[in-house]
Amino acid sequence: MLKVGLLVGREWSFPPALIDEVKRRDQGVEVEFVKLGGTSMDEPVPYAVIVDRISHEIGYYRTYLKHAVLQGVTVVNNPFMWSADDKLFDASLATKLGVASPKTIALPNKDYIAGIKHDESLRNLQYPMDWDAIIGHIGMPCILKDAHGGGWKEVYVCRSKEELIENYNTSGLLTMIIQEFIEWEQFVRCMSLGQREVLVMKYDPKNRCYVPEEDHVSPELEARIKKDSITLMRALGYDMCSLEFAVRDGIPYAIDFMNPAPDMDINSLTPHYFEWVLKGMADLVIRLAKENKASRNLAKGEFLLGRREGSA
Repeated sequence: MLKVGLLVGREWSFPPALIDEVKRRDQGVEVEFVKLGGTSMDEPVPYAVIVDRISHEIGYYRTYLKHAVLQGVTVVNNPFMWSADDKLFDASLATKLGVASPKTIALPNKDYIAGIKHDESLRNLQYPMDWDAIIGHIGMPCILKDAHGGGWKEVYVCRSKEELIENYNTSGLLTMIIQEFIEWEQFVRCMSLGQREVLVMKYDPKNRCYVPEEDHVSPELEARIKKDSITLMRALGYDMCSLEFAVRDGIPYAIDFMNPAPDMDINSLTPHYFEWVLKGMADLVIRLAKENKASRNLAKGEFLLGRREGSA
């Protein structure tokens, strides 16, 4: 019996549903909760696949997942890529790949940890920042948000220079980005699974809720959003991620796709979308468990890249 491990936090609806769905299919694969009490170096890991839903909040879990990768486990999602991910990198990557993305600038931190002496430790920084030049490039209104954040935390719509600086001054130790505000005509959130499948869902960003509705985008727009989503997910090596697109003048702008532990709660997704996600995740973990190959070349650092789906 091939085993899939599940690392979870407080979520209650998706984990048991996935365990039951995989068991019901009787494919020689079982899913169980990972149990950890300390990990020694080179300790064997009993799983072909581990699905990570919580290591972004639990440091020891992230350490364990990196260890598991070295033991030949396929981790969804690759912890090495996730550790390197940030919103400026994502915006730059999208642009390099030909995916439309808002203009983005990363800003120096407002505050620093104790021990940083501004006139000595920060000699590479220009001060004061040229806010007029920054605004001239990005435009107004703009979005100020945490470069490493998610879940709509620390996100501000700024409509003036004064409002931008005021919100920046409250950011503390966070690294913030300023991003072009896309005045959208349509807004969608996608669920991308396995670097193959994409569900384009109608999403209301003002009320922060999904709107279960068929045919909410044209076939042509849906095809482009799916293509752009798969392009990004294969470049990042993510097998599980949500992506947000703001559509302006018929062009979908990828405004956020750093969500490698996407919300899969039935109450958030609604039962309409939850069923697709549950079936897709079951398909994914069964396939990856059966395809698992532990022959990565450690000397060449192939473990850092994680799994990449072929172009077929």
